[in-house]
Amino acid sequence: MIEEMRLRELGVIADATLPMGPGFTAITGETGAGKTMVVTGLGLLLGARADSGVVRSGATAAAVEGVWLVDPDGAAADRVREAGGDLDPVADDRVELLLGRTLSAEGRSRATVGGRSAPVGVLTDLADLLVAVHGQSDQLRLRSGAAQRDALDRYAGQSVAVPLEEYRRAYERVRDLDAELAELVQRRDERVREAEQLRADLAAIEAASPQPGEDVQLAARAELLANVEELRAAAALAHEALASEHDAPDASTLVAEARRAMERVSDADPTVAAMAEQAAEISYRIVDLAGAVAGYLADLDETGPAELAAVEERRSVLAALVRAHGSLEAALALAADGGDRLAELDDDDSHVERLSAERAQVVERLDAAATALTAARREAAERLAADVTEELHALALPDARVEVQVSETPASAAGRDEVAILLAPHPGAAPRPVSKGASGGELSRVMLAIEVVIAATDPVPTFVFDEVDAGIGGAAAIEVGRRLARLAETSQVIVVTHLAQVAAFATNHLSVVKQNDGSVTQSSVRRLTGAEREAEMARLLSGLADSDAALTHARELLALAGPAH
Repeated sequence: MIEEMRLRELGVIADATLPMGPGFTAITGETGAGKTMVVTGLGLLLGARADSGVVRSGATAAAVEGVWLVDPDGAAADRVREAGGDLDPVADDRVELLLGRTLSAEGRSRATVGGRSAPVGVLTDLADLLVAVHGQSDQLRLRSGAAQRDALDRYAGQSVAVPLEEYRRAYERVRDLDAELAELVQRRDERVREAEQLRADLAAIEAASPQPGEDVQLAARAELLANVEELRAAAALAHEALASEHDAPDASTLVAEARRAMERVSDADPTVAAMAEQAAEISYRIVDLAGAVAGYLADLDETGPAELAAVEERRSVLAALVRAHGSLEAALALAADGGDRLAELDDDDSHVERLSAERAQVVERLDAAATALTAARREAAERLAADVTEELHALALPDARVEVQVSETPASAAGRDEVAILLAPHPGAAPRPVSKGASGGELSRVMLAIEVVIAATDPVPTFVFDEVDAGIGGAAAIEVGRRLARLAETSQVIVVTHLAQVAAFATNHLSVVKQNDGSVTQSSVRRLTGAEREAEMARLLSGLADSDAALTHARELLALAGPAH
């Protein structure tokens, strides 16, 4: 429920606070006073597209704030918490929610939810949970088949919602399967080529049988074989220096002599003894090194041009794999995982068969859900037609008759049903679609009748009607007022009206008052009671707030509406 709304610098309204509250609130005022700005401001709070043209002339920005009372455990409160907003407890079963929207003259818009900045989309989400707004454009939407089908579904409640949900799940799955099958068929040639290439790549890798790091090892071996003579000469020279096989002194002999010399005098000085031990250690290490060099020379003697040719040939095989796959590691990874991918590609035909079989099963569920959905809608259509017809009789259309037809249409996400609301306004008239045969006044009453009927099964917290009484007057207007008051028994109702017959039934009457200081026109809002309300009712009736006849008529209307109004 909207507790209060404040408008600043919006249209002709400089600063106005609208106390709302429960029940039926009527908003009246002179033409051009800014009544429609109330609906415009509410639309901004509910995520409507921002138009900088509504910013008051000379102002830098317009601002709208609204205070709602919502269920702390309801979907609206949950959405606010998801957006990071705060909710202030005001009672055991209610929390206060503050929504805000600012709009600069340059067109920039900013939203706040629960005191926190939020995307405008959050306001749009909350709109679906908090308010149903009806204006002339909404009456026009009632002319569309989709809007009429939605109205029927709302009225039907769970009897339609359950098969509709099952239908939508099956419908979406069929669409997904169709897309997957189409892609498989469309890419079949491409996937065949991929499989052929993958099969050839795996065969080449298997034939080469590469080992991790083998290319690096072969590169090092090739470098060695290319320089074998230089390596052999260097190793031979080193071995000669370490352990000569000729009479020339070598490192081993010289170190041995040094060790023996120091050992002969080691008893005289411990330092010399230590150096003798070091010389012995060096002698052992020279012997080991000489053995290693001899072994290296022996290995070099076993190499030859044939090995170098074999190494280069192997490197050439591995180089081909590297060129094909970017690296030897990539080729090895393909060898490890390519089999799975090849099996997937080779499985296309059976995959298509499996998907086709699943599609056939889902289509069966889709057909069953569509049949159940159609049956539920047709059953609800009969009840809706009877209930709306009864409401129209109470709305000064005593001879009107409504039919709700459900006919077959191509499948969509909403089912296979086309819904048409037909109206026969008087006896002998053939029922015609409201989209073609209903006048503006008749369409207004059909829309109101539908909302009153639907509210019994699918209540909305707040209804806002802008010019719901367009095209009607007299007794019909009185009945519209009565039905709005009835709707207000279960929901908050806010009505922008120019008819006293409608405003008389309001429990809260607000007047948008225009003032002119000679340069700037401003509007303010005040709550009317007593004599002020009678004067405003008289103005609505005759254009004269102080006409005795109009005042008498105004009092009669207020008395007709009842003491509560």
